[in-house]
Amino acid sequence: MLLNNFSVFLTLFFISLLGMFFNQKNILIMLMSLEMLFLSVSFNLIYSSFYLDDIAGQIFSLLILTVAAAESSIGLAILVIYYRIRHNITIEFMNLMKG
Repeated sequence: MLLNNFSVFLTLFFISLLGMFFNQKNILIMLMSLEMLFLSVSFNLIYSSFYLDDIAGQIFSLLILTVAAAESSIGLAILVIYYRIRHNITIEFMNLMKG
């Protein structure tokens, strides 16, 4: 049973990695893939925490989800501001933001 659920988490993790590396044109898809990566790691920590009867994995998973929510909200706010200025959000033109 543990191996079956671990394979689901591992599949979700690799799908999110493939989404990040194969779709480098659209920044929204990359952000959603990053969120799915954090979610798969959190699910794995929660399940292993239940399996090992330890609460540390659940606490660490809660911290990961909190940081992921803050990261996504800041990232989306930056994208909205960038879209208002440039009227597109393609990654090819993101090098204009370099300081």
